[in-house]
Amino acid sequence: MTPDRPFLGLLLMIGFCVLAPLGDGMAKMLGDTIPLGQLLIVRFAAQAIILAPIVIATRRHWKMSRRVTTLAFIRSLLHIVGIGAMFTSLRFLPLADAVAIAFVMPFIMLLLGRFVLDEEVGYRRIIACCVGFAGTLLVIQPSFSAVGLPALLPLLVAVVFALFMLVTRQIAKEVDPISLQAVNGIMACVALTPILLFGAVNEIAAFGFVWPSTLNWLLLVGIGVLGTSAHLLMTWSLRFAPSATLAPVQYLEIPFATVIGWMFFRDLPNGLAAIGILITVGAGIYILLREQAMARLATETP
Repeated sequence: MTPDRPFLGLLLMIGFCVLAPLGDGMAKMLGDTIPLGQLLIVRFAAQAIILAPIVIATRRHWKMSRRVTTLAFIRSLLHIVGIGAMFTSLRFLPLADAVAIAFVMPFIMLLLGRFVLDEEVGYRRIIACCVGFAGTLLVIQPSFSAVGLPALLPLLVAVVFALFMLVTRQIAKEVDPISLQAVNGIMACVALTPILLFGAVNEIAAFGFVWPSTLNWLLLVGIGVLGTSAHLLMTWSLRFAPSATLAPVQYLEIPFATVIGWMFFRDLPNGLAAIGILITVGAGIYILLREQAMARLATETP
């Protein structure tokens, strides 16, 4: 067992909050020049290339049961769709807005737990979910007025990653997390290859191939390295601190995304979106604190 080191866990999670939007920012830079399929396969190929040698060098287990292998493949497909929707949304939306809208995911997970898994969810958390959704709508509204339906893509990201997390819950205790991420990268590349070949043959722009410039190659590699590193930092943070301690820190991703969006694109949320972000963050943190209180009460009750 790894002993708890909360401060180290918090530092690792903060590292995730910096690297994840930085990788998204690079994807936004490339969104108008590099096809989506090419962005995705480089992202997942980098994940496989970085993590597979780590799995081999540390003699981690690759072997999975048939059930876990099936769930891992479903998880990989969800990962492809989630990242693909996020990268596409960044072609139309400011970075901070896209990230903030996607943070409706905790509310969706709570509702899925209530209505799909029949988990106990109190009325206060249901109300907090409604407040969080209202905040998210405030972020969406100005973007929807400007770009239309693409403003809803981060909502798809949130739904897909809520399902991604539910699948991950089903297999997390049976598979080493680094091995799972390495297999995730390999499976994603296997799934994407025929799609890209089909796109190339039928001249589908989103799944075509463009030979990148030197700068674009560097950005493509950066997306893969940053995305993989961010998820590794998140995984490692959970080894040193409880998820209840780390979860509120994840909301730092929104201000970091705001800073990165301003530095590279001179984008800032407008007044209505900024209010919506504050409401969403407040509701999300309330739910997290409520979850901690309920868990503490459960452990104290004989």
